[in-house]
Amino acid sequence: MAARKHDLIVIGAGPGGYVAAIRAAQLGLDVACIEKEPALGGTCVRVGCIPSKALLESSELYQQARSGLARHGIRVERVDLDLAAMLKRKDDIVTQLTRGVDSLFKKNKITRHLGHARFLGPKRISVQGASATTELEATNILIATGSSVTPLKGVDLDGERIGTSTEALSWPAVPESLVVIGAGVIGLELGSVWSRLGAKVTVLEFLDRILPGTDKEIASEAQKILAKQGLVLRLGVRVTSAKRKGERCMVEAEGLEPIECERVLLAVGRKPNTEGLGLEAISLALDERGRIPVDEHFATAIPGVFAIGDVIRGPMLAHKAEDEGIACVEHIATGYGHVNYDAIPNVVYTTPEIASVGKTEEELQQAGIEYKKGSFPFLANGRAKAMAATEGRVKILAHAHTDRILGVHILGAHASELIAEAVAAIEFGASSEDLARTCHAHPTLAEALKEAALGVAGRSIHI
Repeated sequence: MAARKHDLIVIGAGPGGYVAAIRAAQLGLDVACIEKEPALGGTCVRVGCIPSKALLESSELYQQARSGLARHGIRVERVDLDLAAMLKRKDDIVTQLTRGVDSLFKKNKITRHLGHARFLGPKRISVQGASATTELEATNILIATGSSVTPLKGVDLDGERIGTSTEALSWPAVPESLVVIGAGVIGLELGSVWSRLGAKVTVLEFLDRILPGTDKEIASEAQKILAKQGLVLRLGVRVTSAKRKGERCMVEAEGLEPIECERVLLAVGRKPNTEGLGLEAISLALDERGRIPVDEHFATAIPGVFAIGDVIRGPMLAHKAEDEGIACVEHIATGYGHVNYDAIPNVVYTTPEIASVGKTEEELQQAGIEYKKGSFPFLANGRAKAMAATEGRVKILAHAHTDRILGVHILGAHASELIAEAVAAIEFGASSEDLARTCHAHPTLAEALKEAALGVAGRSIHI
């Protein structure tokens, strides 16, 4: 049987892949998308961003009901945890969103293939399904296969007592004690979830700080807040072993006494999903970190083969992959399309939230770029006081001579929403003076952005 032909084949239906497929279809291309999982949406929707945020929201409400409402004059006599209901709510949200992606595929007439994709040649793909293998052919092929958990030598994953973020989203009971290996975004978010629900959580991190890549001043302040919340943070330690002992686990790390706990969460990072794609069939070489090298238009060294998202350079973020997918297929269809990597936000959904865009202070110092800094604490913000959410601050970095905003870093309530204004400011090349002169509604948390911008010139009003 002859291979079915398409204008574009997208391998992977995560945020980068499914968004790219939809945009390509909007541009008039005949699009097929290959996904090995029955549910669309990739790691982000199924076992990543969406379910973790659902649990973060539910666990925060539980903690507020237990200890945070009294300050508002609200008395709650008894608060019970129904973990099964909480997990079901999370699963229902995931189901709704995966079905939503499926509906969008149908609406945009995207052909969906269920199975594992493998290159047969630069323009040909085989799809190994449950009962048959299908061959496809396309003018262009886009690799958007995402990433998976990075293993750690000595940590024996069993998928039950010692697991990854996937398992930690569905534990049937709150563990009495939990050791999290890794103080990055995933480790701190899921560590916070189970800590709020009652687990004693210890976080072990190889580096001497939490959240590598985050502005150091902001990360240091966040570390103090998380410690006050009950997370035990042990930094600068190398985990050598994590093994199951019956219904318990034993974790060993250099310089520490062995730690016995009920469960272990491995969260030391993620690796690109580039294995098993048959890249050798098209002689496509990977870099030293297993990523696919691409040019500014996401083209690989093989004509007609492109790659985006977690399998290429840059931070592993769903929204980065989405923007890359759109830019890639727009360039294929129209000859135009780009991504401004200086305007890609990053968010950590702890309480308080941490959000940033642009350069950190350390990056500017290393690059020898002269800058000015403005900072404003939420403690001096009226809305934050009304919300009883005064922890954290806004920090703005601007070029010392042009005043152009180079970086914005927020630690505080709703930072994930507040950062959008900063992203827009950087995207449009705004100066700190532009932001300082923009009228902000009162009282709002966003006023802290204006005050920090005023602070760049040393003229904050409310502090």
